[in-house]
Amino acid sequence: MKPLIFLAIVFLPFFAKSQTVCSAESRERLEMALDFMKDLDSENLSIYELVVEIGKSFQGTAYVEKTLEIPGPEQLVIDLQGVDCTTYLETVVTLARIAKMGESTFEAFENELEKVRYRNGKNEGYPSRLHYFSDWIYVNQQKEMLQDITQAIGGSPYPNKPTFMSENPQFYPQLSNREFVEQLQNIEAGIGLRDYFFIPKDQISTLESQIQSGDLIAITTSISNLDMVHVGFAVEQNERIHLMHASSANKEVEISEKPLHDYLAGNRSQSGIMVARLISPSSN
Repeated sequence: MKPLIFLAIVFLPFFAKSQTVCSAESRERLEMALDFMKDLDSENLSIYELVVEIGKSFQGTAYVEKTLEIPGPEQLVIDLQGVDCTTYLETVVTLARIAKMGESTFEAFENELEKVRYRNGKNEGYPSRLHYFSDWIYVNQQKEMLQDITQAIGGSPYPNKPTFMSENPQFYPQLSNREFVEQLQNIEAGIGLRDYFFIPKDQISTLESQIQSGDLIAITTSISNLDMVHVGFAVEQNERIHLMHASSANKEVEISEKPLHDYLAGNRSQSGIMVARLISPSSN
């Protein structure tokens, strides 16, 4: 999930609201997901069970980097044809939330995705997007969408002072705007003042009994100017926690073959995890 060099994506746009762009193919894929949700017993399933069922329905979806980075003013991009780890997570969380709200329309998805993706629940320009996932967790906890449970289940303090984006504006065309860089510097400074916790990767197997299917998993890093390098969902298989995610290695959405503890063990830059638990919204 770490910021990488800009990759241009060509859209055949379907416009809904003036700040939304969605290709006809993505609109069709979203309608399929909404139809799939109608077959689920959303009223009686927990939001965690919905996350797992909806998340699994995307298995095999192509991994594509940086689909949100399109030219021009910031727009709410809906792209279900190809996802990276963050857009996959946001898509599944949004679908699960609107299912629990008793809504299954394009407009409901559009409105809820905007609420999840942006600082004040509104697209107010490029800096308003929650670019750092530790910030994403914190802000959406303030919106009462989730709870960061990392400390409660045994996490240790995590020194979190991300500065990658403001230090590397050359990787982001939008950051040719100096004002945007300054706004991001202020956001990064705010993140650095907060208390964060993580579970070191050598402790995951000891503490994984407190992680449940449907929890959000954010993988922390030993790289000092980044906060996270990957995100996904916890899924229990054979009494072990695995990672359901959009894999950059295998180029598709999958459930990791190895348990989460073993998945992280072989990667030096992956230092541990943060865990967040969704809060079910009220039905309308």
